[in-house]
Amino acid sequence: MQTVSVKPADVVNKWVIIDAEGVVVGRLASYVAKRLRGKHRADFTPHVDTGDHVVIINAAKVAMTGRKMTRKLYHRHTGHPGGIKTTTPAKILASRFPERVLELAIKRMLPGESPLARDQYAKLRVYGGADHPHGAQNPEVVDFKKMNSKNVKVA
Repeated sequence: MQTVSVKPADVVNKWVIIDAEGVVVGRLASYVAKRLRGKHRADFTPHVDTGDHVVIINAAKVAMTGRKMTRKLYHRHTGHPGGIKTTTPAKILASRFPERVLELAIKRMLPGESPLARDQYAKLRVYGGADHPHGAQNPEVVDFKKMNSKNVKVA
C-alpha cells in the first residue's frame, strides 16, 4: 500500500455550513479547525490545502462553559508604550462584531503564521446572524449540535 500525496490541482473543496446557536465555543473551534486543515479527509496531506470552506451562522449566540464569559481575557497591544488592551468574551459578543470570539478561537487552533495557514484561515466565513450570501455554493449542512451532547451548553 502506498502513501497518497495529493497535488493541489486534485483537491476538491466542499462548502459546509454550521449553525453556532447555543454551541460551546472551544468544541466548535476545534471541529472547524480540523475541517479547514483537511484532517477529516483520508487523503490529508500536511503541505497541501485540502480543507473545506466553512460558513458559520449565528456566531453571536455561542456559549461558553463555566465562568469564561467574564473571567477569560483577550489581550492586544496598540504598539505604543503602555498600550495593552484587555477585554472579555461577554464584551466582544455584545459589541459590533460578535463573530470575533469564534474567529480568534479558530485562528489560534490553526498552525502558526505561514502562507498555508493563512490560506486555510481565508476559507472561513463567520456571520453573527442567520443570513449569509453563500447559498449559490450549495453548502452541506452539518448538524454540530447532534454530534455529541456536550457540544451544546445546557442551562
